[in-house]
Amino acid sequence: MADREAEMKVDEALEALREGADPARAAEMAAYHKIHRPYLGLSNAVTGELATAWRKAAADQAALVDLARGLWESDIFEARIAAGKLFVQARMRPDDRLAWDWIASVVPEFDSWAIADAVAQGGQKRVVQDPARLDVLEHWAGSDHFWTRRAAFVFALPFCKARHPGEVEQAARLRVMGWAEDLAGNHEWFIQKAIAWWLRDLSKRDAVTVAGWLERHGARLKPFARKEAARHLPQDASPEA
Repeated sequence: MADREAEMKVDEALEALREGADPARAAEMAAYHKIHRPYLGLSNAVTGELATAWRKAAADQAALVDLARGLWESDIFEARIAAGKLFVQARMRPDDRLAWDWIASVVPEFDSWAIADAVAQGGQKRVVQDPARLDVLEHWAGSDHFWTRRAAFVFALPFCKARHPGEVEQAARLRVMGWAEDLAGNHEWFIQKAIAWWLRDLSKRDAVTVAGWLERHGARLKPFARKEAARHLPQDASPEA
């Protein structure tokens, strides 16, 4: 009975997504993303509003995970985006184990930056809720799947935010910079971009540390990534000053 109810909720959610379909925009999105899957042509605002409504209406975390699983398995672009946005609460109580397990389970299936970043919105919150999950991200950083390697950096972005980091945040920064050092010579564009993104965000709060990292390891980055990482560095902190 419970499985049947879950199926009905997924069907209702998919129908709600299809109601706003725009075939012309869907064709444009398919051409842009270049990944073969169904597209409905919905805006991020629409998928976000639907995901928020479903999140608020869910009976519990297990129901949210069932909905996310069903949306994800449809392989519809907007459904996967919405699935990722179901877990963006800062705190989930009494814990967020079910949500995290589902999020981690789909990372190896990432094949699109837009879908990966939608799932990362919730993944970042779950890593902040339990920083011990950095151990999982460290494993991802060594994956053969470049989208999984990229996810290690994107999921760790919240640890760049504090201007006065505590012990946990400081330790996290050191770990992620170590991953960046290991992967600086990996010239896959999305990995270079992820490293640059992480360093650029950290530079807004800790320019000296980022400048030092670039001084030691920046030559191994592609020029565009090195430039992006240094974008917010003050002139006197830039390794090229």
